[in-house]
Amino acid sequence: MSWAKQEFETIELGDARLNQRAVLLAERLGQKPGASIPGACENWAETAAAYRFLRNEQVGWEEVLSAHAQASQARIREHAVVLCIQDTTELDYNGQAMSGLGPLSFEAQRGLYLHPTYVVSPEREPLGVTNAWTWAREFKQGDAPRGGVLESVRWVESYERIAEQARALPETRHVCIGDRESDMLSLLVKARDLGYPADYLVRCQHNRVLPEGDKLWERVMACTPLGSVRFELPAGRGRKARPVEQALRAERIELADRQGGTLEVTCLIATEINAPAGSKPVCWRLLTNRAVPTLAAAVELLDWYRARWEIELFFLVLKEGCRVERLQLADTDRLQTALALYMVIAWRINRLMRLGRTLPDLPADLVFEADEWRAAFILNKKPVPKTVPPLNTVLRLVAQRGGFLARRHDGEPGAKTIWLGLQEIAVFVEGARYARQFGEA
Repeated sequence: MSWAKQEFETIELGDARLNQRAVLLAERLGQKPGASIPGACENWAETAAAYRFLRNEQVGWEEVLSAHAQASQARIREHAVVLCIQDTTELDYNGQAMSGLGPLSFEAQRGLYLHPTYVVSPEREPLGVTNAWTWAREFKQGDAPRGGVLESVRWVESYERIAEQARALPETRHVCIGDRESDMLSLLVKARDLGYPADYLVRCQHNRVLPEGDKLWERVMACTPLGSVRFELPAGRGRKARPVEQALRAERIELADRQGGTLEVTCLIATEINAPAGSKPVCWRLLTNRAVPTLAAAVELLDWYRARWEIELFFLVLKEGCRVERLQLADTDRLQTALALYMVIAWRINRLMRLGRTLPDLPADLVFEADEWRAAFILNKKPVPKTVPPLNTVLRLVAQRGGFLARRHDGEPGAKTIWLGLQEIAVFVEGARYARQFGEA
């Protein structure tokens, strides 16, 4: 069974033919994630059917994502703790004749906003996209405030969805993680009012005034450190990878809830010790509902927050690997359905990368079809093994087709070389299957 058949096993679009088309389209787009829809389809008949599928009124992105979310829940159920990372990104379709778009950061830009919840394990294994929102901003009218729903509502709505899932899976602890945008009192109060079915861990951007009159950050920094932690800060955004040591402080405090009462939270502050000259010290201020009485508890939370980078990698694969900002569709309804499929594909690419690192000895046929893993050996001029090889071996061969050099000190391949390699594998497999059919005719 192909990965798409497994992932969309529960899809229900009201017509068996539509269900089959969803699976086939996911397979085609997953084989060539960077290609256009016509480039990913095998012929014009498939291309026309793909566009009919996207404009079909029975097909919506909620139905597509629902099937993936059900498969994700099965994976989530196997873990004691999962990290539910939410964030917002812009999708730029400036210059396209697509109805339903709105302004982005600059009023003259046109596009959509996407806000998914991306779930990973504490070991960074991607488990799926469990909910997502898209919207177009309303245009400003003169100097009046922008109309429409407040975008901050998406953070609270996503927490509510996470809380619903946490109640449905009580054996798995859910932790909602967000960056500075998620530091809003309404989210913290909502979590309290619901009884904390899911924990939260958010980056703190507001140095709030406490009921006693002093400030939050100064109160915490006056505490004695619980201890320190060391880790490797990965490269990114013009920054080189380097080792970091941070002192950890935590304080349980009460905030005014603006409802006449107070809200108990923990503020955890991690400040870098002896940052290298010329480097900006790494300082993270976090808020959580959980108590942090020990250094071990603080280190665990900090490690979970560092996993927030996984959603940035997800956005990278979605935009650069799947090239969703180059989709040319007539309206945003069709675009949203396509985005739902591509989000599942981006999740799969990241999952392959992480599984290859964390579970290198996993049998390759759990995620690759036999033709696919054999193609990886053939294209790299390696003898094809008679038994199923380990996943890491196959992934490294796939990545080599995408530019991974596989030298002794190169480490493990990244998502980009994997998605580029998958396209070469798909082309080879397609040709081999056609030749096989032609030979049997």
